[in-house]
Amino acid sequence: MTVNIPQLRAFLAVVEAGGFSAAAADLGMSQSAVSHAVASLERELSAPLLVRSAPVRPTALGERVLPYARTALTAVRSLEEVAADAAGAMTGTVRLASTPTVSQGLVPQLLRHWREELPRITVRGFEGDSAEVAQWLENGTADAAILIDPPPGPGVQLALDGYRALLPRDHPLAGEAAVDIRDLADDAFLISPNGCEARVREIHRLAGVPFAPAHRVRDLVTLISMVQAGIGVTVLSEVSRPLVPRDLVLLPVEPRTSRRLVLSGPRARRWHPAVRALAESAAGRLAAVS
Repeated sequence: MTVNIPQLRAFLAVVEAGGFSAAAADLGMSQSAVSHAVASLERELSAPLLVRSAPVRPTALGERVLPYARTALTAVRSLEEVAADAAGAMTGTVRLASTPTVSQGLVPQLLRHWREELPRITVRGFEGDSAEVAQWLENGTADAAILIDPPPGPGVQLALDGYRALLPRDHPLAGEAAVDIRDLADDAFLISPNGCEARVREIHRLAGVPFAPAHRVRDLVTLISMVQAGIGVTVLSEVSRPLVPRDLVLLPVEPRTSRRLVLSGPRARRWHPAVRALAESAAGRLAAVS
């Protein structure tokens, strides 16, 4: 027995339309093609499925076949939707927002991975502070974003990003396994107000020492250059490690804290298929690494 989808589709259309002519119009086929499809199905089942009257109605066997035909066609439509969704996910342009530190320290690895695994998706990145990134995602300026400590919801956690003290290699504490923030009290402390200031304040609070930066520097590259010049020390997130030059060291800082970096689409809107594909690919990459 060889029953196919066009046969089932024609049979169901005739039953629902009440006749071959109306079914042909619904399917965009000729009436003879519909009649041929139903007749070939009846030959496969070795019995008539329709009473050819006005209106056409199913026979007893036809009534028994109807629910199976509907189930089969529903499954086919679901498969078609999955295939169309997958095809859409493989192409398109995704606007990805992230903070400067994440853009420089984490995004390049992701772009390389996505280029290899999803070459037909173009990812265009742009930077803002944490508040801007979250706002761009929700108002549609960005299609996806790497959020810092977002509330619970859909997304892929890319990293649990710890904090590190950034010191010159000739600093007295540069050879330690970790640095207590209290031991940096005699150093001029540098901070970027658009970076990790809230977390750095928390580290100082947990240690019971005042947070009193000597200099505030907006640009991360300038901040690192000032540490290189011996002007002071700072605390950066672990994701900044690729940006640290060889004459500086990045050491775990006590008390320890961390932040979650989460790749997400908008919370209030349906994700673009390409965004879902990027998230699934990133999750697969993390699973393979672990």
